[in-house]
Amino acid sequence: MAILKAQGLEPQSVCCKAGSIDKKELGLAESDKVRPGTFEPACNPIAQAEICNRLGCEMNIVVGLCIGHDMLFSKYSKAPVTTLVVKDRVTGHNPAAALYGQNFYYKRLQKQPVLPDEK
Repeated sequence: MAILKAQGLEPQSVCCKAGSIDKKELGLAESDKVRPGTFEPACNPIAQAEICNRLGCEMNIVVGLCIGHDMLFSKYSKAPVTTLVVKDRVTGHNPAAALYGQNFYYKRLQKQPVLPDEK
């Protein structure tokens, strides 16, 4: 967020499980869950898009939505959408591990604009 703010943007964030519902309400059997016997929420990308719409977001950058959920989010978003990182079970949902080096490699971006103000 520090990089985005330093570049003059006003970031908003919507959690993956915002608007989620219990998978039981969708008619899923316990045996169909990833972890049977536990509460398992189903994501709601349409509600997530609506939250962004109500916040007045002018551009949405999707990070970590499941494939398919990103399509629903894009369909219902009023603002343009780009996907930066999709969820990846192979890497334990951590395909952006290299981005965690931001405190070492991207310090400058957190403190000053890349493009100078044109006044």
